Amino acid sequence: MTDVRSEGLVDAAALARWMDARALPGAGEPLHLGVISGGASNEIFEVTRGDARMVLRRPPRNVPAGRNETMGREYRVLAALNGTDVPHAEALAVCDDQSVIGAAFYLMGFVDGWSPASMNGIWPAPFDTDLDARRGLAIELVEAIGRLSKVDWRARGLDGFGRPDGFHERQVDRWLAHLSKFRFRDLPGIDTAADWLRAHKPSRYEPSIIHGDYQFANVMYAHGAPARMAAIVDWEMATIGDPLLDLGWVIMGWPRDDEEPGSLGYVDYTGMPSRREALDAYERVSGRPTDEIDYYEILARFKIAIVLEGGYARFVQGGADNPRMEQFGPIVLDMMAKAADLARSTRFGSATG
Repeated sequence: MTDVRSEGLVDAAALARWMDARALPGAGEPLHLGVISGGASNEIFEVTRGDARMVLRRPPRNVPAGRNETMGREYRVLAALNGTDVPHAEALAVCDDQSVIGAAFYLMGFVDGWSPASMNGIWPAPFDTDLDARRGLAIELVEAIGRLSKVDWRARGLDGFGRPDGFHERQVDRWLAHLSKFRFRDLPGIDTAADWLRAHKPSRYEPSIIHGDYQFANVMYAHGAPARMAAIVDWEMATIGDPLLDLGWVIMGWPRDDEEPGSLGYVDYTGMPSRREALDAYERVSGRPTDEIDYYEILARFKIAIVLEGGYARFVQGGADNPRMEQFGPIVLDMMAKAADLARSTRFGSATG
């Protein structure tokens, strides 16, 4: 039986015909759809045909400009990771013909695991009580992007996927230009953060694949202990650039030495390694130094504030039907304020906290 929540988003019969024409798993078997999640930016469905389990990812019902094209970019990076040691869902097939189900989409392998984003702030057993096991979740999180940073992106067919040359030189202006398309309110601290970023570019830069939104919310773990990363998910912001930005994305939510670990964000950091230990774990796997991490944290906060402001602007202006976007409003202000505060206080080049 197909989940009624897929109506208007996936035509099961049309999808089955498209899959059969490509001899995808379960060809000829009845197709069943189940809703996995309806995110702020994508809709995700489980596709079952006989013994085959897959996942379909497509834009939301009200497709934002450029989102259909993003499907192809996401699929391209997933396909490039097939056969590497980076945990990910296997890329199966992509469709840019919007007439099939009403939007571009792609199919990937089903990952049997769990995501911290769906736990409502409570770690599942045994990570709820076993702090040593919980520590392993953090190490796996950091080591996964360490492995990602080592992938030979040119050899994996990703030439032209991004513009690695001049990556840092254009970051501030690129994101300010993006903000100008929907800006409707002041964001205190934005000028302070932008000016600091322009003046403090990293002294070293070796491009690689960037996930672009790397955090506990965008990974899946295998069930049970010890902690094992099952897949990095949600690749819509992936590009080729400075992979240390992914580390900055992770570390911006990490408790500092003077903060209570259980009071931050959507996960409980009690029992997690310190910021310094997390940075050391990344260095061991990636071979990249982290002494300029403050730059990447400021850039991460600056960037995510603008990205979330786009979703909040669409909600305020009636262009988005996901009520969760309303929550982005105060988050954006907090992110930008913290970017500015760190810019004012940082000893650039140090792993503060």
